[in-house]
Amino acid sequence: MSAPALGELLDGLHVVTLPLRTRFRGIAEREIALVRGPHGWGEFSPFVEYGPAEASRWLAATIEAAWTGWPDPVRDAVPVNATVPAVPPAEVADVLARYDGCTTAKVKVAEAGQRDADDIDRVAAVRDAMGPRGRIRVDANGGWSLTQAHDMLAALAPFELEYAEQPCADVRDLARLRVGLARSGIDVPVAADESIRKAEDPLEVARLGAADLVVVKVAPLGGVAHALEVVADCGMPAVVSSAIDSSIGLRAGVALAAALPDLDHACGLGTGVLFGADVSADPLLPVRGKLPVRDVVPDPDLLAVHAAPADRLEWWRDRLDAAFAYL
Repeated sequence: MSAPALGELLDGLHVVTLPLRTRFRGIAEREIALVRGPHGWGEFSPFVEYGPAEASRWLAATIEAAWTGWPDPVRDAVPVNATVPAVPPAEVADVLARYDGCTTAKVKVAEAGQRDADDIDRVAAVRDAMGPRGRIRVDANGGWSLTQAHDMLAALAPFELEYAEQPCADVRDLARLRVGLARSGIDVPVAADESIRKAEDPLEVARLGAADLVVVKVAPLGGVAHALEVVADCGMPAVVSSAIDSSIGLRAGVALAAALPDLDHACGLGTGVLFGADVSADPLLPVRGKLPVRDVVPDPDLLAVHAAPADRLEWWRDRLDAAFAYL
């Protein structure tokens, strides 16, 4: 099916504001644009600070979902992890309880304004709540320097981490960190996220030996088809994650995870739990630790209830227009 004209995209545009249960990535609510096309619904929700060039990748993924469709799945369900924001240790058990059957948890660390001890205490609380069989991974979002990353992963290694996601911002520092960890006998694999999804050359991670696995997100990589190519070219195990998406955006992540030839890790697609509301009356939420591969559509009443103000709709129309120019 041919790509849509700009007018078709704008005609099918809806913008909603969805509340989050806990502040996440510094925000308390998520503003999301949805587009309806002949193949279904797509989500266009690049973070507000992203410019038109970067946002155009997200728009390409939106068009793929609503006009093109995705590859056939090779599995009918996708295992997902719980996500623990940078909350105090006393709140960890309540957060984990929202994730039905999840035996893996991703713990946010390196949050601005918090201490290293806060991260250690939070991970300790997760280990205590999940027991010895639970899998724990930490995500620093590039918030540590090379030295901090080495020291913090040494401190967190006794909690038997599955891996550390983007401990340093610079891809070369990730490569140096892997060497330093090996020399120190610290067995914590390194995963690359921002070094894949925000990079001009996502394959640099593989060339530099900067990671043991890659974290891929549909929207920042321009769609499921291109994300599959990136994973194949990197030649490393992959984890599919979300970008604080509604169930419409999560459905695209499920499509990617379901189409991967191999899927050895739980995926970060259980983040619908982070929302206090969704656009679907049957949202994608973990059931026994998995998300099913199924259709998801917005509910007209929920689109109306959570509709953003008119001035925000115009702001998103202008933003989509600017991103479209880069396609």
